[in-house]
Amino acid sequence: MKKILFLTIAAAAVLSCCESGPKTGYPIGQVPFTDVKVSDDFWGGRLQASREVTIPLAFSKCEETGRYDNFVRATKPDSTYRVRGYSFDDTDVYKTVEGASYLLQTYPDAKLEAYIDSVLVLVAAAQEPDGYLNTARQMNPWHPHNWMGKERWSQVEELSHEFYNLGHMVEGAVAHYQATGKRNFLDVAIKYADCVCAAIGDGEGQVARVPGHQIAEMALSKLYLVTGDRKYLEQAKYFLDKRGRTAHRDPYNQSHKPILEQDEAVGHAVRAEYMYSGIADVAALTGAQDYIDAIDRIWENIVSKKLYLTGGVGARRSGEAFGDNYELPNLTSYCETCAAIGNVYFNYRMFLLHGDARYIDVLERTLYNGVISGVSLDGGTFFYPNPLASDGRHHREPWFGCACCPSNICRFIPSVPGYVYAAEGKDLYVNLYLANTMTHKLQGREVTLSQATSYPWDGDVRITVDANKAGTFTLRLRIPGWVRGEVVPSDLYAYADGLQTGYSVRVNGEEQTATLDHGYFCITRAWKAGDEVALHFDMEPRLVRANEAVEADRGRLAVERGPLVYCAEWPDNEGDVLEASVAVGDALSAEMRGDLLGGIQVIKDGDLTLIPYYAWCHRGSGHMQVWMQER
Repeated sequence: MKKILFLTIAAAAVLSCCESGPKTGYPIGQVPFTDVKVSDDFWGGRLQASREVTIPLAFSKCEETGRYDNFVRATKPDSTYRVRGYSFDDTDVYKTVEGASYLLQTYPDAKLEAYIDSVLVLVAAAQEPDGYLNTARQMNPWHPHNWMGKERWSQVEELSHEFYNLGHMVEGAVAHYQATGKRNFLDVAIKYADCVCAAIGDGEGQVARVPGHQIAEMALSKLYLVTGDRKYLEQAKYFLDKRGRTAHRDPYNQSHKPILEQDEAVGHAVRAEYMYSGIADVAALTGAQDYIDAIDRIWENIVSKKLYLTGGVGARRSGEAFGDNYELPNLTSYCETCAAIGNVYFNYRMFLLHGDARYIDVLERTLYNGVISGVSLDGGTFFYPNPLASDGRHHREPWFGCACCPSNICRFIPSVPGYVYAAEGKDLYVNLYLANTMTHKLQGREVTLSQATSYPWDGDVRITVDANKAGTFTLRLRIPGWVRGEVVPSDLYAYADGLQTGYSVRVNGEEQTATLDHGYFCITRAWKAGDEVALHFDMEPRLVRANEAVEADRGRLAVERGPLVYCAEWPDNEGDVLEASVAVGDALSAEMRGDLLGGIQVIKDGDLTLIPYYAWCHRGSGHMQVWMQER
């Protein structure tokens, strides 16, 4: 065969798994990516790089490395074929289709849409009659991939990744359905989900299994929202309830004890963040208080003891894992790109559950630092780990054999428009600041807003009401923690410079005053077309000190400005930047350099020049440092 290069919250089912009463959606609803059109220089450049470089590269790698061939081979099983690669290689196809589907909203492209459909023909053809689809088994069922086990699901709690493949299939299928309205991928995903729901459980003829690599929990929750079929939410809850209660128990994949008994983030950081996202999903969609209490405890542990300044998570290379409390080394930090993406997913779900801006504060920090550092400015090379110091041995790679990070970047960057806004009744949340136009219905009546800003380079944002059929509604504007004097919503980091920064809000030129509600400045009025809200956030270079319990950062300071963490890198400085120092009282100044690294604001401290952390290692490998010695 020739090789080929809306969340609809309409579910009305009563959830039997919830004792506290039925819910049909999150307490707060996401304004979907389909409602937001980005025109921003900063994010527009990243979306363009994703469209022109990252996504085409990923599709070409799927062809070059035989990902598509695997689906073709699965239609003609061969007992002599030796199955190679990883048991989760199918997910690279699903993740790339997901990212390409998001892109179709910003860049409509009939050729790309047709290409995706041609890929999905191969995927659908490989599906077995009962819905099972996992090419690492199907290509040679007699001698499958050596991680698969002899029978379906027999090794799913360890390395077969059968449920992980399901999760990424569902995530990609939902995005494709939302972007295009087509069901060709969604129907494949539903069929595989139905296969899993029929096979896995405590009923007669079923087997009790949980995912060895989590993501199915959050994906099935999403499938419930799209289809309204409660069995998917119940299956997600089963996977979580059963965790720590099967024969396989290991902190590496958070199965060491039942989730309701867990209060510390442990083990493989990506698996953990995906599972925590799934717990938050089920907590929000069922209202189950024990789930809410459990996920709140875990979030507090991460944010107060295990979060890097960049929003990255995962201290240890061994096991790609969380470390002990306050174990946050810099040179040897792992901070996998996938784990940072998982941290965004987790914090966004916590926001949808609780409606507090502190979760978006963590999300924003992770987004602007720990996530986008994982992909080069041109979209063509990648980091797997994202350390906070380098002795010159780190460099960006054009791809990886285990391609989870590049393909995750493929699906994540184009999804950013879906994190900008949220809605609850007649409340419209503005969570992220970037130039865009949004059209969304509040209680069935359409509102159109546009943002104009140069954020994150300056703190001025103009929001214009372009049209309003909703009458009176409340605009809830997030006032970032960094302008309110809060580095993160815990005592893990604090500003060390004593500066007082503030903000102002004006409506049609008139200054507004309000007491913040969970981090939001709220304005309720009968908005009319042409109304303009002007926000100003003081954006000054700030010095940050870590909690004394963080041994790696004692006697050190870091620099940030707005949402961006800065670093010292070798091309900009004489001497060894690993020996660089700063002091409280230094006169830090910001300067825009349009000729450097795609246009950035550098920070000067005497002879020391700092660049945004996300932009490091674009000029060759060398020394880099985030936490500098305090003079």
